[in-house]
Amino acid sequence: MLALANLSASYDGSRILRGVNLDVSPGQVVCLMGRNGVGKTTTLKSIVGLVKPDAGSVKLDEVEIAGMKPDQRARHGIGYVPQGRDIFPHLTVRENLHIGAIAQGKKLNGEVDRVLALFPILKEFLARKGGVLSGGQQQQLAIGRALLTNPKVLLLDEPTEGIQPNIIDQIGETIKKLRNEGLKGDGRDYISEIGNAVKQLRADGQIGILLVEQYLDFCLDVGDSFYIMDRGSIVAEGPIGLLNDEIVKQHLTV
Repeated sequence: MLALANLSASYDGSRILRGVNLDVSPGQVVCLMGRNGVGKTTTLKSIVGLVKPDAGSVKLDEVEIAGMKPDQRARHGIGYVPQGRDIFPHLTVRENLHIGAIAQGKKLNGEVDRVLALFPILKEFLARKGGVLSGGQQQQLAIGRALLTNPKVLLLDEPTEGIQPNIIDQIGETIKKLRNEGLKGDGRDYISEIGNAVKQLRADGQIGILLVEQYLDFCLDVGDSFYIMDRGSIVAEGPIGLLNDEIVKQHLTV
């Protein structure tokens, strides 16, 4: 479905991506992992057209999209949820959900109900402004909005970032424990809900997901395969079950 071949990209003359090869198949969750600053977000931006590659290929369903504008890539089937979510804070949840489809000239026939089934909390806040939602609710809204463009491939950049308010004080705890305890404040477990939604999308078998994520347990829970980046290159890859302690220690721990 989505295939990157020998993808290279630079910022201000500094090489960021170095010959990246990566594939995402329908119904698969592919985790792109690595330490901070190794090129993961640049890879996603190169796919959606926000960064112009120096060389290489970006194909979706065997069609070369590297020369397309970002809006053309979105219409061809690329959905993107960036870091920071980028929802419209002064629009309601309902308006945020509809705006992506409206921009692409698509009619919504039941798709909103599907999104609300994936993220039930949004149904309670359809008339509420996006800016007053919690971080976890905004993340679900951003993913829901992207899904309403009916993407073939969904790119998620750090979907759990910022939705666990006490994460800094709990560095030594695993993500699984945090999920079991739920979130402080309203008691809802947004990491778990997002994970369940990702697994449901995978089970549908119609959409591929490329997930950039720092939380190892989250990747182990939802992923099918992994790629690890270091200094702009892919240095390890395989089925998620092969992501062992040795690989984690060598490429992921600080």
